Amino acid sequence: MDPTVARKMHRTLEPYHGMIYFVPEALETYERIGLTGRRMGYFASRAAALGAVSAEVVVATFFNFSPALVRRSIPDAWRRAEPADVLTARLEAADTALRRMLGDAVDSADMAEAAALARKATTGCRPEGRPLYAAHAALDWPDPPHLVLWHAQTLLREFRGDGHIATLVTEGVTGPEALVVHEATGALAPGLLQPSRAWSDDEWAAAMEWVRARGWLTADGSLTAEGRESRQWVEDRTDELMLPCWERLGDAGCARLRELARPFSRTISDQAFAAANLGWDD
Repeated sequence: MDPTVARKMHRTLEPYHGMIYFVPEALETYERIGLTGRRMGYFASRAAALGAVSAEVVVATFFNFSPALVRRSIPDAWRRAEPADVLTARLEAADTALRRMLGDAVDSADMAEAAALARKATTGCRPEGRPLYAAHAALDWPDPPHLVLWHAQTLLREFRGDGHIATLVTEGVTGPEALVVHEATGALAPGLLQPSRAWSDDEWAAAMEWVRARGWLTADGSLTAEGRESRQWVEDRTDELMLPCWERLGDAGCARLRELARPFSRTISDQAFAAANLGWDD
């Protein structure tokens, strides 16, 4: 199977999971159980499958956030709400948000077929060296197809994320350095990543200097040929590490899942991501 299939699958399916970090239902549900602010809700809800872990574990598994930012939410979140309650709240928020955005489509035959295909893909994922994936894979599967699809994409994206971190570590790149490289591609507006991950000006400058010292950054802040080659290797290897999952479906099954999921992702992207300058493509 061509590794680029993995990238296409991620781009098409990711909005279906990723909406949980932006929809108002999530913030409202987390606040109801005692978690205050979007950041605390994000860190606690994504980490809760690991249990009441330390901030250091979240720093390690989330990779590119400032440790100081993580420590403002973890472990305080666990004093406010048990991880099991956070997971229940997260699934409730996903259910409510998906029903609001997709309407009758949650009960459609296309949804049921997409859910079955995505769940089959997860049978190709293995837990070794994939902590966030393994933690979420240990959770019970929900019953409604629209939540099966959401949980399946949760597993697939955390499996991909764990592999992506492994490739960055292999390449000797830290969290802020990875963000500097990403920004240097020009794919995002300048100045977006540093504040969103709460790195200080000194930390960001040090990361830029390290990237420049490796010959990856030009004087104007764009990537050199060597920098583009390194980043491409990371992206390509990340795709390759996803293939055991997508090979369970084969090319035809992957194409069918993309066909089924594309309208769902478009609808979600239009409603949940427009304000965040995030989206998806074919």
